[in-house]
Amino acid sequence: MTTRYRAQHILLEDEDDVSYILEQLDQGVSFEFLAKQYSECDTAQTGGHLGRFSSGSMSAEFEKALYHLKQGEVSGGVRTKYGFHVIKRL
Repeated sequence: MTTRYRAQHILLEDEDDVSYILEQLDQGVSFEFLAKQYSECDTAQTGGHLGRFSSGSMSAEFEKALYHLKQGEVSGGVRTKYGFHVIKRL
């Protein structure tokens, strides 16, 4: 059976930026706002929304982190070949 996900993410080039994003989230800044301001991905325009996708369609590191998140939880920095992701499971 294929697992289906909904998520947002913020893609960053520098690992040091992950700490800043997590601090901003802790202070109540919205994930969507931060994605629009700081994400290096095309999804920044939509607040980092990735829509619905099936397991196997994202990198293994990304999916492993997402799998361990509960709905509404945010990951720490997740390194993939694209950079560093902060992921929110929806």
